[in-house]
Amino acid sequence: MAYMDKALSVDWATPQDLYDKLNERYGFTLDVAASSTNHKCAEWFGLDHPDESRRDGLKADWYGTVWCNPPYGRVIKDWVKKAYIYQGQSVLLVPSRTDTAWFHDYCYPGNRTTIQFIRGRLKFGDGTQPAPFPSMLVIFHGKP
Repeated sequence: MAYMDKALSVDWATPQDLYDKLNERYGFTLDVAASSTNHKCAEWFGLDHPDESRRDGLKADWYGTVWCNPPYGRVIKDWVKKAYIYQGQSVLLVPSRTDTAWFHDYCYPGNRTTIQFIRGRLKFGDGTQPAPFPSMLVIFHGKP
């Protein structure tokens, strides 16, 4: 992928320290929205996966405890919906956009959902500046 100004990008690499803390707690099996250079689990789906059957995390069957830092563009609603209907546990790192339809339709309120707002602004990937938006974790606990 050619360099793109982060303000225009929809891909934000997960901060390693945040992932490590969450992985210690949840023990992730699968990273469903990754790439060959930023996947966090040995098992992952991503557009550049060498196995063609593992290139579309939205169409693939999820398994185990899922980590998802989806693209933050308009398709984010599709990733949140997939996590919502997934029968297992999934943890999503998403922008804190509590005014969106996807937030109200799938994240809040919910008896099987936990929302954790992240204090401050994250520095994604190897970025030196914080993100221009706040972030939150959405944890879906098992069957809908």
